[in-house]
Order: sequence, then C-alpha cells, then structure tokens
Amino acid sequence: MANGAPEKTHTESQVYLSTRGGDYDLSFETVVLKGLAADGGLFLPHQIPAAENWRNWKDLSYAELAFEILSLYISRSEIPADDLKAIIDRSYSTFRSEEVAPLVHLKDNLYLLELFHGPSYSFKDCALQFLGNLFEYFLVRKNQGKQGKDRHHLTVVGATSGDTGSAAIYGLKGKQDVSVFILHPKGRISPIQEAQMTTCQDANVHNLAIGGTFDDCQDIVKALFSDPDANETLQLGAVNSINFSRILAQIVYYFHSYFSLAKKSSSFQVGDKVRFVTPTGNFGNILAGYFAKQMGLPVAKLVVATNENDILHRFWMTGRYEKSSAQDENGSKAENCKETMSPAMDILVSSNFERLMWFLARDFAATVGMDEEFNRKQAGQEVSAWYKALKTTGGFGPVHDEILENGRKAFESERVSDAETVETIKKWYKSTKYVLDPHSAVGVTASERSIARAGPQTHHISLSTAHPAKFSGVVTQALGEEPGFNFEEQVLPDEFKALLTQERRVTLVDNSWEKVREVVKSQVEEDLKAESS
Repeated sequence: MANGAPEKTHTESQVYLSTRGGDYDLSFETVVLKGLAADGGLFLPHQIPAAENWRNWKDLSYAELAFEILSLYISRSEIPADDLKAIIDRSYSTFRSEEVAPLVHLKDNLYLLELFHGPSYSFKDCALQFLGNLFEYFLVRKNQGKQGKDRHHLTVVGATSGDTGSAAIYGLKGKQDVSVFILHPKGRISPIQEAQMTTCQDANVHNLAIGGTFDDCQDIVKALFSDPDANETLQLGAVNSINFSRILAQIVYYFHSYFSLAKKSSSFQVGDKVRFVTPTGNFGNILAGYFAKQMGLPVAKLVVATNENDILHRFWMTGRYEKSSAQDENGSKAENCKETMSPAMDILVSSNFERLMWFLARDFAATVGMDEEFNRKQAGQEVSAWYKALKTTGGFGPVHDEILENGRKAFESERVSDAETVETIKKWYKSTKYVLDPHSAVGVTASERSIARAGPQTHHISLSTAHPAKFSGVVTQALGEEPGFNFEEQVLPDEFKALLTQERRVTLVDNSWEKVREVVKSQVEEDLKAESS
C-alpha cells in the first residue's frame, strides 16, 4: 500500500482517498499535513467504520469517547494508543466546561448543545484544539534530531468567516516549526472576532485582511494549495474544514450529546432516534453528523439550517447546486454573498458538501452491481465533473433523482432570514432568559419548524455554535429594549472586555492569491530566520 499506510496495519477506515479520484491509500498523517489533495479534491476514508459497540460508550467521558471514535479512523501504527490519549487529553483540558459540550434543555423535547466552551468561544475549538496538537505531534516526530533547514516547517494557511481564525490561532499559537496565516474578509467579521485574532502577539501568527468576501478568502487558500510554486517553497497545511481531522473530531459531540440526552430526558432511551439541527455554512459541522449516523448512531434526520445565503437549502429543494442566487426578502436574485446577521454562514460555496456528494455518487454507482473499486472510480469521476461545472458555470445539476432521494433520507433543510433570527433571539430570551447568538438562533428557528413537521414527541438537539458575546450588535439589536437586559453584565466575558483595548497585528492584502502567496513566502522566510537564531 502506498504513501506510508501498510495494509496489514490499517483498516479500510484508516486509509484515505481523494473525492476526485487522484489519490488512494493515503495515511492519516499524510491527510492531516497535506489538507487538500493534489487533484483539488478533499480527503475521505475508504469507508466509514461501523461502530458496532457504540451503546457501550454511553457512560464514557468526552475524552474517553473521543479516543474510541478517533481510534476507528487512526491506525495504532501511526499514533500509538497512549499518544492518542495524551493528544486528546491536552486538547480538551483547555475547555471551561468539564463536560466539554454540555446539553441544555430549552423546552419540551428541544435541547441545545453548547459548543462554545473552548478557548475561542466557538464550536470550532472542538476540532482545532485537536488539530493543533496533531500538527505538533507529527512535526516533533518528523524533526527529531534535525537542525536548521533540515527541519520540516509547516505553513498553515486558513480562511475564516469569523470563528475558524481565532480557533486556529488558539490551537497553533506559539507552536514550534509552524507559521500560521489566517485570511479574513475585511470588515465582514464581528469586532470581537477580529479582536480575538488580531490581538494575538505570538510571532508565528499572521493575520491577513482581504478586501472581499469569505468565498474570496477560501478561493485564495485553495489556489495556494493548487500552486506548484507555493507547494515547492512552502510546506502547506490546512486548518479549514477541508482538513479531514476537523470533521473527525466533530463526530464526537454528536455521540456525546446523544448519550447526554438519554441521561437528561426520562422519555428518551439509548436506541431511540433523535433529530439534529445544525446551523451550517461550509457543511463541515453537519457532515460530522452524517458520519455519526453512518457509523450507527440512531439519527432520524439531520436538518441543515442556513441563513439567506441558501445554496444548501436550494440544493435539497431542487437537486441543483448553484452559487449565484442567494435571494433577498423580495425574492430577487443577488449575485454575491449576502452580508447577514450570522456572518460565519455567509458562504456561497460549501466546501465540505463535496464530501457528501462523493458518498451519494458512490452509493448510486453501487446500484450497478460492480465491485467497490468501480464504485469509487465512478464517484471520483462524477464529483470531478460536477465541480468542474461549478467552477466554469457557477453550478451543477439537477443531480439524478436517485442521488437526491438518497440524500433526502438523511437530510432536510431550512432557510432562516435575518428578521426571523432577531425574532427568535427575542422570543427565547422572553420565555427562558436564554441568550442565543445569531447562528444558534438560525438553528433554533429551523428546529421549531422541524418539530412542527415531525411532531412534538420527537426529540431534537439544536447545535449552538458560538457564544452570544461574539455578536454584540445583533444581540443588542434584538434585546436592547428588553426590561433589565444588560449586555455587558449578562453576556460579555471579562476576557472579551480586555481584548478591545489591546494592540492589533494585521496586514491588509489585495484580493489576489498571487499577492497573498508573496506575502506568505516573505513572512515564512522571516519566521525561519527567527527560529534559527
């Protein structure tokens, strides 16, 4: 088996392929350090493992559960058990909640999964604390006994719509042999999100403000990974959810919240089905739920909750994936990504959707009755054709009816407007005094609609992806006139208050991947000189 993944030491769930067919049999280490496949595709395991003994995990701690799940995807020959346990323990020791991701009861059979108890107050800490420690583990091993230019220096490049950036910085700041470059759309993230990133004073962290949208930032990152010059001079690593380890780490909280629900609700038992509702932009968070479902977790439906940038919702309605028609309130088409109150979801092209489309294409190919090699090859060709059409024409589809119907067995979707987001924040504060951030409000709005469809007896877990303090403008707009509400006293953590007065480090760069490449190359040279001295 190629690329450092000997067959006898790896299961089919511990070796990886590209969604576009150009790579197979890759090791987990290769996938983590490369991030994006050479053919432009995303990495996936050859198959999703069946968690046959998942019921036995019901009383495990979060870290213990993470070890069981991650072990199905990572060969002991790559990361021995004790090392993996140590990486996991370090990753979740930084969280403010002992449960890591506590489940909160909202009303009746609706529960909220709080994923914002990590260092950056965002769900992305659940994956990026782990990824930061993975990078460190692999680099320490690669560089053992090496000096100077012989050392492997990783250049991590990521795009952020707000939360990935700060979570990546908190996961990687100060780590040896790593330079971190985070691209954010200038003026399109919240003041707190910007402060969390740009006040970091660690020498290996570099913030680049790009004149454009998140999609522009993401396109620049993908262009860098596809550029031979950048790959020759820089050892590029990815922190966006294109890096499969991000998806892998997020599977854990679907299982953990399911077991928490069984403990908290007298009407829910292990074995019962639950609906998960996930506010999503880049499709990584809800894709982790799909993996959990395919592994055996009893998930009735995964509900995609989008804002007015609704490419995912439109796909589930029509079978066509088209980036040019986010709609305004009057139903007219907007050609660009619309700025909304939930900026982390202001995305036209959801990168991780490609991973789901590969699985759906493979399932469709399997109906022919050929072997798995044929199915994978067909899936790679189909995905390549779809994404070539997306790049050249702005969309693809409608996909075959069987592909769409197969996807609809697992997924439903909802689109939530800004006005509805504000109303939901108001409604739940008035009835429960709980303060939702705008992304979580999108999820709760979608949950209420899902409950109306499925019935009040159906248990729902709605994912809360960020702390409300990160979105002071929206929360204050929604609740500013509520009697007794005080944002600073009720919502704002002390460490956020301190951030706003600290010195900033940020570089403004034109919306050009070539210019970003030159900035990155120049800065990495300086970082290497500083390390060697």
